[in-house]
Amino acid sequence: MQLGKVVGQVIASVKDPALEGLALFVVQGLDERLAPIGKPFVAVDAARCAGPGDVVYLCFKRDAAVALGDKPPVDAAILGYVDEVSIEERPGGPVRVVPKPGRATKAP
Repeated sequence: MQLGKVVGQVIASVKDPALEGLALFVVQGLDERLAPIGKPFVAVDAARCAGPGDVVYLCFKRDAAVALGDKPPVDAAILGYVDEVSIEERPGGPVRVVPKPGRATKAP
């Protein structure tokens, strides 16, 4: 699985019948610190409720097709939302919450 941020929507007037009713989004991959990685790609919204600006988690290739009933021809599928990312900086060390992109953090 990988983290990503929905940065746009794809409008398709014609698509595979197995994809009817499913939204297609442009997603920017994110690393564990929610920094952009790689090039944006298109993913099918298997969760059926993602939108622009959402931080989501995705699966790819065969797993993406299985997530959608093993019928549609897809390479990436959005499986759900990310509420929070926590990182343990070193084994046994303190855990730090990573703020979502575009959100201000409160001072302690």
